[in-house]
Amino acid sequence: MKNELDINNGIIKTSIKIENKFPELSKFIDEMPVTIPNKKSPKINSEVLEDYLLSLNSLLNKYAATHLKTKK
Repeated sequence: MKNELDINNGIIKTSIKIENKFPELSKFIDEMPVTIPNKKSPKINSEVLEDYLLSLNSLLNKYAATHLKTKK
């Protein structure tokens, strides 16, 4: 598992990529289940951050695959 700094950097890079290439996708980030904790004081650790990064990348990759096909 990566350390928290590496994971945070990945989250930032993926978020910037979404914002620059597919800004219309940004509104869905807030609706992702992984971004909506079901606890009052959720624990944030490497595992939670890694899950979030994987979710962001999955969202981006799935959207890009369908969006880029229709853009051509």
